[in-house]
Amino acid sequence: MEKLIDWKKFAEIVHAAKTVLLTIHQRPDGDCIGSVLAMRLILQHLGKEVKIIAPHPVPPTLAFLDPNHVIIPLESATAEDKQWFQTADLFFILDTSSWAQLGDMAEHFKQSPAKKLILDHHVKGDAIEAERFVDDAGEATGALVVQAADALGVPISAEMAVPMFTALSTDTGWFRFSSVTPQTFRTAARLIEAGVKPDDVYRKLHEQESLGRIRLVGRTLSKTESFLDGQFLLTWILSDDFDKAGALSSDSEDIVNMLLQVKGTRMAVLISELKDHSFKVSFRSRCEVDCSVLAAQFGGGGHKKAAGATLKTGFEETKRMLIESVTNAVNRVQ
Repeated sequence: MEKLIDWKKFAEIVHAAKTVLLTIHQRPDGDCIGSVLAMRLILQHLGKEVKIIAPHPVPPTLAFLDPNHVIIPLESATAEDKQWFQTADLFFILDTSSWAQLGDMAEHFKQSPAKKLILDHHVKGDAIEAERFVDDAGEATGALVVQAADALGVPISAEMAVPMFTALSTDTGWFRFSSVTPQTFRTAARLIEAGVKPDDVYRKLHEQESLGRIRLVGRTLSKTESFLDGQFLLTWILSDDFDKAGALSSDSEDIVNMLLQVKGTRMAVLISELKDHSFKVSFRSRCEVDCSVLAAQFGGGGHKKAAGATLKTGFEETKRMLIESVTNAVNRVQ
């Protein structure tokens, strides 16, 4: 388990930098998008030059957070943008400590001469050579960004508060996950006092579904298989499902949590085929099974209640291994 974050040391590193390059994990979610946009505003308040280059584009569901397109997908980065890999004083990763999660950004991070820093809340990570500021008890990296603003002496503006609140609310399942603490609500209250309108954020996050997303949900849930008398549910999305539903890869977000709505479900797994025909696996637990341990068996990581991994085996073999692994894990905690 990571020690409590040394915010004094964090502040010293950040204050010493003049130019900061920010990045996040691939297939970005609300926590990493919200966190990196809020951190950019914090650093700009301090007078830093800041650029965000990410392994993947912002998904359409989160585009409202970045109307000016300040997050540059690596595939769209210009030669001038890429100069930052060599010239930035500080190369700053948010919301992951995993080489695999950095995707094509990993090699740029390794080769950069910049001072390197990680701010994250995930349990499992790699031995990335960087100054690590990790609180694996934290409910969201967005909550750590709020603490970072305090450590840096930056007041939270309404502009900062919206992405912070989005990060906090999405990674806590709109404040319903077991990671939520009284401090979570105190943080949310601060952000509301700063100007966030929760109803507006919720509407933009959860009431803008495309028809493709609705069709994808239906196709995916209709394939659900039950194991251990309903304690363990598993389903999958193949490339053909995205095509036939007219859905985007980002439309698979949160479907795995729908399986937990079924009475008696203790474990849920979603297998989702990626463009390179590997499989992203999402684990969710409502029992003593530790999802981060399960994910680690397949080279992934995450939290006790929610984790993920990417497998390059074929679909049937991937499915077989997951059924065996999760079944054994549930039986061990019976």
